Amino acid sequence: MKEEDIVKLLQAYKAGTLSEAEAVQSIAEVPFEDMKFAEIDHHRELRQGMPEVIYAAGKTPEQVRDIFYSLYTHSKGNLLATRARQEHYDKVLEKVPEAQFDETARLIYLDRDKSLERDAEHEILILTAGTSDVPVAEEARLTAYLFGNKVRTCYDCGVAGIHRLFAHLPEIKQANVIIVIAGMEGALASVVGGLTDKPVIAVPTSVGYGASFQGVAALLSMLNSCAMGVSVVNIDNGFGAGALASKINKLR
Repeated sequence: MKEEDIVKLLQAYKAGTLSEAEAVQSIAEVPFEDMKFAEIDHHRELRQGMPEVIYAAGKTPEQVRDIFYSLYTHSKGNLLATRARQEHYDKVLEKVPEAQFDETARLIYLDRDKSLERDAEHEILILTAGTSDVPVAEEARLTAYLFGNKVRTCYDCGVAGIHRLFAHLPEIKQANVIIVIAGMEGALASVVGGLTDKPVIAVPTSVGYGASFQGVAALLSMLNSCAMGVSVVNIDNGFGAGALASKINKLR
């Protein structure tokens, strides 16, 4: 339900063209849509500022298409489907031809909200330890951008060549929120946390082999960071990091 829909409903009730019972029924019917295979939360945009985000993994292309279209018609904000495949995107295009697909980030998205003002003074910085972490970083970047933030990236600046990180100290000092993405031993988050007074969101990735245990080693390392102000999201959770960074970045 869009904000203007509520305004029109209230105006109709105030003008007497809509009865109290009809107004109550209209409000009761719109919080979610039962599609049998999914119940779409159409009040998410009113509560959180952005429509419900679709987790495409495990869903058929037809299901993703129908959910995306439902959100498209019942909201006005940017739309996002995470962990999507090409076949998901091909189906979405049947009903929303202006949708876009980022293959690296595995995101289907619609950037349509022209009211968003991306404040250059409140920037989110994304750092990765290696190039192999970039897919997770791109998921975080595009998520934060679609939530209405200015985002800067510095990729492949891990502790194995720490001079590469130090070259980005100006960006680190300028950022309002920092997302650090690393696999292997996940040491980059602690190093960055010790260089800044800004909040750091650490994202362990499944990059690595053997004793990295598909990202568990990096996760434990980040959870045990001795640097102040480092929080941690789940393994490979670029979306979660981007969404959290956006909420922090918009606190005034």
